[in-house]
Amino acid sequence: MAELQYIGPLVMGVIIGLYELILIHRDENFRGSHWLSHGIHSVSWAMLAVFATMNAEYVYANLTFLQSVPYLNNIIVFRIFIGLLTMIKVHSASAVVKTTIGSSKGLKETWAHSFIVSALVVVAPYIWPFVEPVVNPYLGGRK
Repeated sequence: MAELQYIGPLVMGVIIGLYELILIHRDENFRGSHWLSHGIHSVSWAMLAVFATMNAEYVYANLTFLQSVPYLNNIIVFRIFIGLLTMIKVHSASAVVKTTIGSSKGLKETWAHSFIVSALVVVAPYIWPFVEPVVNPYLGGRK
């Protein structure tokens, strides 16, 4: 039976959420409370989305009705679906941010950056084994 993961999704969610925050800060010229509120929003969504993708096996083992849903009966398709939701969320959340005067980037994060963030959410379960040895000593684990 699949095991529920906690540490990996939290760490990867924070990394991806901070990366999204850096990208949107670069794409859009805004400061102050918008930066902080978008940072909290991006990190929390990234942790939730990565939690879903990294625990897809656990979800499918316990929620057997998902195996009968057309197009979502494959775990990889489920992860890609979460990635598409993330892409829509990233792009729409950046569209509501008001930029400062003189911004040349407009109101939306670029589609390329939205795609990169969503792709990182989809591949997080596959890159976690490479990231885990690097962050494990900082989390109190063995070297």
